[in-house]
Amino acid sequence: MAAHVTARIALTVALAAFLPTTGLAQDRPPPGNEAAANLKAILAPAQPTAPDALPLGKLKLPFGFRIELYAAGIPDARSLRVGPRGTVFVASPVSGKVFAIDSQRAVKVIASGLHRPNGLAMRNGTLYIAEVSRISKIDNVEDALDNPATPVSVYEDLPKDETNGLRFLGAGPDGKLYVSVGLPCNNCMPQPVQAQIRRIDLEDNNVEAVALGVRNSLGFDWSPQNKQLYFTDNGRDWLSEDAPSDELNRVAKPGENFGAPFCYQGNLPDSEFGWGHSCDEFTPPIVLLGPHTAPLGMRFYTGSMFPRDYTDTIFIARHGSWNRTKKLGGDVVAVHINKSGTLASMDPFLTGFIADNNYLGRPADVEIMRDGSLLISDDWNGAVYRVTSGRDVNREPASERTPERRRRRDFFFNFR
Repeated sequence: MAAHVTARIALTVALAAFLPTTGLAQDRPPPGNEAAANLKAILAPAQPTAPDALPLGKLKLPFGFRIELYAAGIPDARSLRVGPRGTVFVASPVSGKVFAIDSQRAVKVIASGLHRPNGLAMRNGTLYIAEVSRISKIDNVEDALDNPATPVSVYEDLPKDETNGLRFLGAGPDGKLYVSVGLPCNNCMPQPVQAQIRRIDLEDNNVEAVALGVRNSLGFDWSPQNKQLYFTDNGRDWLSEDAPSDELNRVAKPGENFGAPFCYQGNLPDSEFGWGHSCDEFTPPIVLLGPHTAPLGMRFYTGSMFPRDYTDTIFIARHGSWNRTKKLGGDVVAVHINKSGTLASMDPFLTGFIADNNYLGRPADVEIMRDGSLLISDDWNGAVYRVTSGRDVNREPASERTPERRRRRDFFFNFR
């Protein structure tokens, strides 16, 4: 208990310089703005889509890639993790369940009765599950998929806020757990234990905030090259249709502050909380991902199936906008990083989830299979897709292989 108290004090001290007072910004559309008032949060269909009604035929990939259905019938399919034996675990916040897809692609419930489970992490055969206010575990989870043990709580010192209450969870290269804690609102002054990514050492109960000023991150991963943490972050709503942009960030050193709620997209002071602050005080994003595109899950590609130019590429699932008249996102993008860790290019990878300004699906997370294929969850349809590559780059026209051509081919951002 003393260690937990010490950790909370450390978090409070680290954040104190950036948290003068508590205030609540507008969580509703500007008064008198009819166009904004017509924008509402988009709810997924109540039931998963039948396999024969999925939009697979309308989805587009680069030359040489193929997409197939991996599993269906998983309501609100969100975060993905693959176990050491190849079992795919899927979190379902709406149903309060965690599912397992076994080697025969049979779908099984391994945990139920949970409170909005979203974050999943694998470490030494143990599955960790992040709900809104706690993290639990199932040891040796792949040993008993048909008769799983009840999750055992390992960490309960998380805020209980429902707004931005979904957690993302990962096991770092240092063997510790990392969990996201968002702002408890659209845009407001956080308490010292909010708006951050935490690192949790379960062995000695030490907890620290490795990233501050994080509005709502639902995806992060570590560079295979330098082990630095990269994370997606969703910007605030109701500022405008075209700002702020959502972000991809990099943590070069623990304790960096990324700006929320004072500054967004690295150069946009907040209209309410930006007074008295300069965006220069905060770490800017390395990539702008477009306004309201809702980037969620992300992974570095570490497989060997895809062509070599995808090695260490970051795949990001952009869930798609709701706080924007013309929908943006609803796709998976490939972010190519320079050796310095900065942006080289951002290319379309999987598109076709938006037609006539309506969603046909909404990507939520990505994960790398042991064979190098890429899994993509679609919470709108309650499905998981699998992308494979048999691409012979020698058959692809040379003009199609350049990064510039890939960036422009079938591109869909409509935002720079």
